[in-house]
Amino acid sequence: MNRRTVLAMAVGAALLIPGCTGTGGSSKGADAKAPDDPSKVSGTIKVLTVRTDLVQDGTMKKYAAEFNKTYPKVKVEFEALTNYEAEVKIRMNTENYGDVLLIPAVIKKADYPKFFASLGTEAERGKKYRFTDYTTVDGKVYGQSPIGVAPGFLYNKRIWKEAGVTAWPTTPAEFLQDLKAIKARTDAIPYYTNFAAGWTLTSWTSVDGAVHCDPQATTKLAEGDPWAEGADLRVGDTLLHDIVKAGLVEKDPTTSNWEESKPRTAKGEIATQWLGTWAIVQFQDAARKAGVNPDDIGFMPFPSQTDGKFCATVAPDYNQAVNVHSKYKEAARAWIDWFTDKSTYGKDNLAISPLKNASMPEVLKPYEEQGVKLIEVDDSKGARVKQVDSDSEVGIYAPEYRQNLVDLARGARKGSLDGFLADLSKRWTDAQKNLGS
Repeated sequence: MNRRTVLAMAVGAALLIPGCTGTGGSSKGADAKAPDDPSKVSGTIKVLTVRTDLVQDGTMKKYAAEFNKTYPKVKVEFEALTNYEAEVKIRMNTENYGDVLLIPAVIKKADYPKFFASLGTEAERGKKYRFTDYTTVDGKVYGQSPIGVAPGFLYNKRIWKEAGVTAWPTTPAEFLQDLKAIKARTDAIPYYTNFAAGWTLTSWTSVDGAVHCDPQATTKLAEGDPWAEGADLRVGDTLLHDIVKAGLVEKDPTTSNWEESKPRTAKGEIATQWLGTWAIVQFQDAARKAGVNPDDIGFMPFPSQTDGKFCATVAPDYNQAVNVHSKYKEAARAWIDWFTDKSTYGKDNLAISPLKNASMPEVLKPYEEQGVKLIEVDDSKGARVKQVDSDSEVGIYAPEYRQNLVDLARGARKGSLDGFLADLSKRWTDAQKNLGS
């Protein structure tokens, strides 16, 4: 995948893997301790990744070469998987699923100790790193993301300007009017759903927290109704529905193409997409390859303000973890620490660093200039949210429900928006009641 696999997938739907015994969950050998002496760490480790592009172009090999300057006796081998979630899910029925891997969305948070070695306590790691609560079980941390991401609308600034729009919209209604102006005054597709890719639609779940600037948004998902009047997901889903219903998207969403959407957005054939900061570098690269100005690629927050300020959530990308069955836990831990702390991966991807003392990337300078408030959402109720999502079969981290929403809006599915959202509410709240407190 030459994309950052969608954030929602990284923290996504929780299901048990059929047949997985997870026999490595005992305390013995379940920790991956940080190496004391890099010169003594040895072994050959396999690192699983979704970044097929970086493996194919040799970038990951370059990172490994830099790593070997500190850890000369560790050999790093990479395996990039196109359909990562599906393939790793199968492998994890065995003990052979790499030495370092990205924690799949399919695994329940409570089961992390069965499959991954602890990296240390949250109390200690939380002093240095962001996002530790996303992988903490009983006070121990089982994964670390090398980058953080913020959701937003990636847009072609030239096209928006040609449509007469020079200021970020502050409400969903304003955003809708701006897209209508783009349709009326330019030849660009105002908004691109990327329906066929599927995962692109799951990223709409990341409006949660941004709409009302709420660090407790995940707790409200766990305990409340995400589609109640004014709730963040209802606001986001309503906007997506209204965009599609107004005919402001590609002619046939089922034939959309993710890879083609990059150069098309760069050239101004597409005006806007809801993605994340991770996508900026890819679209800028597409602009350079297409011979157009990469500075035309802009990024704006969700059109909603709280106390006069825009907000955007900051969350981890996929979290790297050490296979609890690995023979070379120390080497695997060394890779995760080095890749997070020392590699240029974050800077190369214009990403937010997980290190608390690091500065924000240059791509977020417009956010700083506009006073956008960046918030980290408390994930302490994340496991419950995943369980409710699984039990309700809603799938807020899966593409189907928003594909159904798009189909509803474009007339390919019968029903009303209110009825559609009411069904989601009922299934969700019923699952909460059945699960209990």
